[in-house]
Parts: sequence; structure tokens; C-alpha cells
Amino acid sequence: MKAHDDFKQGLIDGIPIGLAYVAVSFAFGISGVSKGIPVWAVTLISATCLTSAGQFAAIISMTAGGSVVELILSQIIINLRYSIMSIAIGQKLVEKAKLWNRFTMAFGVTDEIFAVSCGRPGEITPKYFYALMSIPWISWTLGTLLGATASEILPGVLRSALGIAIYGMLIGIIIPPAKTDKRIVAVILISMAVSLVFHFVDALSFVSSGFVIIICTLIAAVIGAVLFPVEEEDPHES
Repeated sequence: MKAHDDFKQGLIDGIPIGLAYVAVSFAFGISGVSKGIPVWAVTLISATCLTSAGQFAAIISMTAGGSVVELILSQIIINLRYSIMSIAIGQKLVEKAKLWNRFTMAFGVTDEIFAVSCGRPGEITPKYFYALMSIPWISWTLGTLLGATASEILPGVLRSALGIAIYGMLIGIIIPPAKTDKRIVAVILISMAVSLVFHFVDALSFVSSGFVIIICTLIAAVIGAVLFPVEEEDPHES
């Protein structure tokens, strides 16, 4: 495939992702401004981070007076999956891809971009990936700006309704696989149980919301790994 066609195909493949990102980033913009973060700062966060769950957790930690250590740890844990995704994408890259290509491409790795790029037959060229990530990045940043700006205009009831869009998105992500895999249900319930303990036990009220996210994630992940280990495939199987 020619480089021009490769870039064009990347743009086409990125359009559906970009359209979906506008809605979620719009909600993020509203949420950030409602917590007292300036419009320019919320927009800058989206332009430089490109991670929905990480950004929502970050503004919760920042506005709740969390420490820098808490913020860093929560981001590492929440976004750790992107390291694995980047490695997988790296295996599909053409050999001529430079080291700087790998570093710059890593910025645009998201769940959806990973799924589209790895589901594409054949090798991935840097031009294709840059095109694939460009529209989602623009949409994510623009959607945040629009949401943050509209937050100052829309009535309070509508702002509150749009503010829960991220939770709807997250539920939409976990419900389909949970229907067919009881292990996912178990891990979700474990995380919920731990979160409820922190919410209702007064002795644990000193733990900030950011560290609660970290602790819930770690406990659920460790218990899930112990109870439901992933079986390794037999290398001799055809």
C-alpha cells in the first residue's frame, strides 16, 4: 500500500473513534469546570493526556486536595494497560519504523485505537498510525473545550445529567464482556465491595479518594489474578 493510501485509510479508520470521543470528552469538560478547573486547564489536560479514566481520576484527586504522589500512582495503575498495548502494536510495526516513531506513537495509544490498529491485517506503518490517532486526538481535545465552555452556559440540571456520561461509558465497556465471563463479574464485585468498605467504615475515612481508587484496583486485580489465572497456551498445539 502506498504511503498516501496508508495515511488516508488511517484517517478513515479514525473517524468513528473521533465521533465517540466527542461525547465523552464533552462530559469531561463539564465535569472539570464544575469542579473549579479553568476551561483552558481542562482543555490542556485532554490535549496532553488522552485517557478518559485517567483524566477523570486525576481531576478527582486534584480537586480533593490529593498529593502529587497519589496522583502519579493512580495514573500509573490506571494507565498501565497502555504499556502492554504499546508492546503489542510495536510487534506489528514495519521494520523501518524509527525509535522516535515508537515514542511519538505511544502517545496516541488508547483502547479503541489499539483495537483498530491491531485488528488491521498486515503490518502497521507510522503514517497509518499517525493518521489513525489524529482525528481521535482532535475530537477529544475539541470535545473537552466545547464541554468546558458550554458548562458555563447550560442549566445546572443538564450539566449534572451530562456529567454522568463517563459512568455510562464505563458501564457500557464492562457489561458486554461480563455477560459471557463470570470472572469479570467476580473482579467487579470485589472492587465494589472494597470501595463500599472505604465508604462506610469510619476508621478508613482518612484515606483520600485517589488512594481508594488505587487500593481497589490493586486488591481486585491481585485477587482476580490468584483466583482466575490465565492459562498459558501450549506452544506445541497447532
